[in-house]
Amino acid sequence: MPCESSPVPVTLLSKCTVFPDQKSTMDDLKLSVSDLPMLSCHYIQKGGLFTRPPVPVDSLVSLLKSSLSQTLTHFPPLAGRFRTDPDGYIYLTCNDAGVDFIHANASSISIRDILSPLHVPECVKGFFAFDRTVSYNGHHRPILAVQVTELADGVFIGCAMNHAVTDGTSFWNFFNTFAELSRGVKKVTRQPDFSRDSVLISQAVLRVPEGGPTVTFNEHEPLSERIFSFSREAILRLKSRANNKKWSNSDLSTTELMRKQSNDTPSYQNGIKVSSILEGWFKNVNNNNPAAVAAAPVQQQETAEISSFQSLCALLWRAVTRARKLNPAKMTTFRMAVNCRVRLNPKLDPLYFGNAIQSIPTYAPAGDVLSKDLRWCAEQLNKSVLAHDDRTVRRFVEEWESNPRCFPLGNLDGASLTMGSSPRFPMYDNDFGWGRPLAVRSGRANKFDGKISAFPGREGGGSVDLEVVLAPETLAAIEADNEFMQYVCN
Repeated sequence: MPCESSPVPVTLLSKCTVFPDQKSTMDDLKLSVSDLPMLSCHYIQKGGLFTRPPVPVDSLVSLLKSSLSQTLTHFPPLAGRFRTDPDGYIYLTCNDAGVDFIHANASSISIRDILSPLHVPECVKGFFAFDRTVSYNGHHRPILAVQVTELADGVFIGCAMNHAVTDGTSFWNFFNTFAELSRGVKKVTRQPDFSRDSVLISQAVLRVPEGGPTVTFNEHEPLSERIFSFSREAILRLKSRANNKKWSNSDLSTTELMRKQSNDTPSYQNGIKVSSILEGWFKNVNNNNPAAVAAAPVQQQETAEISSFQSLCALLWRAVTRARKLNPAKMTTFRMAVNCRVRLNPKLDPLYFGNAIQSIPTYAPAGDVLSKDLRWCAEQLNKSVLAHDDRTVRRFVEEWESNPRCFPLGNLDGASLTMGSSPRFPMYDNDFGWGRPLAVRSGRANKFDGKISAFPGREGGGSVDLEVVLAPETLAAIEADNEFMQYVCN
């Protein structure tokens, strides 16, 4: 199979700069305390695999260039560049400098070559521009690059976007709009919000080293990558188990779907807001004291219902911890990226453009993760999510302002997992004119041992795909883990 065995067989056919079809009148946007830590991260690389469109490829390329130009008018920051002022503040200048558009050919690769292997084939990495490019380079490189790659029987449309400019919410709003305009929609349905008047905009200055920041993980470590698919039924069975409820087929009601957003929103019981982690939690996070965080006392409110996604995360946490064969006393960490738009008071616009995410860690000794049941692990994640309300977001902002720094992405202690993306992102709501994607895939960006990304399943209805990146021996071990694999449907 050429996709597995040969070097990335992608040939560059053309490259050009695409400009917005209207000049920008937008002022410079100051990078926020959620944007700045991402300057050391790679560009986001995500895209969709499609069947071959019923038009000549030259017509397709022309159409996509034109619709990209229109889309940039609605997203003028993406056509800009970074600038740093004399005081060290970093801005995104909407100067219409343009974005890269790349047309490539990989005619030796078929749709089946991408979808059939259990492990994600290496050739997928060639469908994206800006490989291993650090976001700080947006000072002199485009903020966005779109690559259209012809396959033997399909096409892949991949976007590489600066991570200090957008998070997943903003990325997929752009991608959805790009698809809308490509298929002839006359009015954009989801206009981004470019306001910069929240607590995320700070007077703190991030001092970067000479030459700019670099990634904090080994970009060249050997890794294996697989997408594990979980059906709606498997997810609901897992949720029932985590909540100590008896499973039956009647639980497959049309109202039981993935509800990550509702579980992300601060919860109330009997009119009282649930906040499980006490004041000492903030101090221990700031002092990087995971043992104290894990042992922090909690208020005695009853745990809210554990969500489907928290149940799935707990399952993965247990499987990877078991596969790594850690010392029972070793402290493990499960990090989850959470959307702050719904947590702040007042809330940010749902389509706020930029990063509005924070990474919340949950700590537990390896021995506890494995000796206690799935519910216990899921409860720890549940408590962390419920505690992350407006006050917590603001504490995280204050803590960062006291010590501005880039985000230390990676698995530095060999016992960490980092969950990114979201099964609620509209990744399959992308019809460019000839049908929805067959699959969503990502590039090499920001991948290390323990990096997990959550995608919605293509069939919807609460199904989930987990893109799991691990050391080869760890991935092989979870593929043989009975507790984990009984819920996997591929």
